[in-house]
Amino acid sequence: MRKIGAALVLAGAASGVALATTPARETAAAAMVRIPAGSYAPLYSLPRADGSNAGRPEARRRPVPAFTMDVYPVTNGQYLEFVRAHPEWRRSRVKSLFADASYLRHWQGDLELGDRAPADSPVVYVSWFAARAYLRTHGRRLPTVDEWEYAAAASETRRDASRDAQFLGRIRNWYGRPTSEPIPPVGSTFRNVYGVGDLHGLVWEWTLDFNSALVTGESRGDASLERSLYCGSGAIGAADFEDYAAFMRYAFRSSLEARYNVANLGFRGVLAGPETAR
Repeated sequence: MRKIGAALVLAGAASGVALATTPARETAAAAMVRIPAGSYAPLYSLPRADGSNAGRPEARRRPVPAFTMDVYPVTNGQYLEFVRAHPEWRRSRVKSLFADASYLRHWQGDLELGDRAPADSPVVYVSWFAARAYLRTHGRRLPTVDEWEYAAAASETRRDASRDAQFLGRIRNWYGRPTSEPIPPVGSTFRNVYGVGDLHGLVWEWTLDFNSALVTGESRGDASLERSLYCGSGAIGAADFEDYAAFMRYAFRSSLEARYNVANLGFRGVLAGPETAR
């Protein structure tokens, strides 16, 4: 599974037409919107111990409390202000424990963005540790997998487009395109029915509990991890065999480590409950 995920890292980022930087775009990049409570069907949902959801896909839907999400991913310009204020997160000073050698490699220098990192494009080559540090200074945190997938299941007109063949096909097409360099500015793709933009079509995004992909929720099972979640056998327990994009996200997250910095992996923040996922 890790080999598959690593390959997907190279396959996955967006192309698009770059738009000019405007004050309106810069303002929108800092905006947030409220996502109402609801539920979604995770790619994998293990049967309950009492068997109450056996053979009932609708019973495996996972509730998601209301939360507030950034309209767009964090940009290079926003992250530049962060490293100016927090020198320990500059490229030349960051500890290897928290970021590998690729950290902010597309920037021209510690405090210089350069042509490969336009100010209004999503910041990439940032580790999970770095994303959390940035968001903490702004009173936010990374979204959980449940929050991200729930928000990302919405199209421009539907709260749940997870069974919309056209919507899923559009996402698959993006996953198959090479990474644009530089990455287009935020706002280059669609905003969904909640008003959240660029969840698909621009960059992949860190989640708070990205490394929970192979955790079952049962302490006995977690000691050895569920064999049914690996590679080919993993499809057996999937909620929707047609949602290939969800399989790709699952594999991608499973390939990551917290100190990794990837050319098409950025982040955005949410306001919700305390940061408890690890």
